[in-house]
Amino acid sequence: MRLRPISNRVNTSEQIFSVKNKIILITGGAGFLGMRYVEFFATAGAKVAIIDALGQPKLEQKVHALPLRLRKNIDVYSQDITDQEGVRKVIAAVLKRWGRIDALVNNAALTYSPAKKESAEQFSPYEEYPLDLWKAAVDTGLTGTFIVTQVIIRVMKKQRSGVIVNIGSVYGEVAHDSQIYPVGRFGSIAYAVTKGALPNFTRELASYLARFGVRVNTLTLGGVENAQDPLFVKKYSERTMLGRMGEKDDYNGAILFLLSDASRYMTGANLIVDGGWTAW
Repeated sequence: MRLRPISNRVNTSEQIFSVKNKIILITGGAGFLGMRYVEFFATAGAKVAIIDALGQPKLEQKVHALPLRLRKNIDVYSQDITDQEGVRKVIAAVLKRWGRIDALVNNAALTYSPAKKESAEQFSPYEEYPLDLWKAAVDTGLTGTFIVTQVIIRVMKKQRSGVIVNIGSVYGEVAHDSQIYPVGRFGSIAYAVTKGALPNFTRELASYLARFGVRVNTLTLGGVENAQDPLFVKKYSERTMLGRMGEKDDYNGAILFLLSDASRYMTGANLIVDGGWTAW
C-alpha cells in the first residue's frame, strides 16, 4: 500500500520540528540522558510518560525537581520492562490518561561507568565475563525493549500512525577501543552486543510497520562526559574528530528531528551522532 505524502501540513521550521502536544513514552527515562530527553520534550510542549525500574518515590522526586510548568505534563511509572503484564498495564494507563501514544523512545539499557569500582565486573576480560551480568543486559536492552515495542505496535497499528526511536551506541557499530580503558579493564561486551542488535531490530520494525504509517529509526550516540576519570575522558576525546566527548544536551536536536515531521520520509535508518568517532 502506498502512503500518501503529507504535503502542505507543515510550513515553517518551527512547525516541522514541533512535538507540541505529542504523547511520548520513554523507557529508562530516569537515567542521566533519559531525564535530559524528558525535560527537553516537556519544554517543547510534549506530554511525556516515563517507564523506569527506579522506585516510584525516586521517580517522582526526579520529576519534582523540574519546574511546575513542565512536570504537570510528565507522568512516571515504576516498572521493570521485562515484566510483560506490568508493561501492558502501564501502557493501558498511559492510554487512559492521554488517549493515544504518538512516539516511543526505547532508551532503557544497563549502563556502567569504568570509573566506578562497583562496575568492575562489567569490564572483565571476556572469558571471565559473569553470565548473570550478560543475562541482565540482554533482558533489559533486548527482551525488555521487545516487550514494550510489542505492546506499542498494537497501539500504533490501530492509530495508523506513530514513531519509534531506538537508542543505539557507537559500540553497536564498532568494537571498544581497549586502549582508552584502565589496564585490565575492557569495554562491556554485553552492552556492545545488545546495542549492536538494535539497528537491525529497527530495520525489521520499519519494514513491518510502514504499511500502517509508523516510522522506526535508530539514534546512535557517542560517549557522554559524566564524571569519568580524566584520563579516560582525554583518551576518548582524542579518538573523536571533534576532540571531545558528548555533552548531555548534544543529542536533543537529533532526537527531536527523528520524532517530528522533519524526518517524515525517513524510516529504517540509523542516525549516528558521535563527534566523528565511527567515521575514521
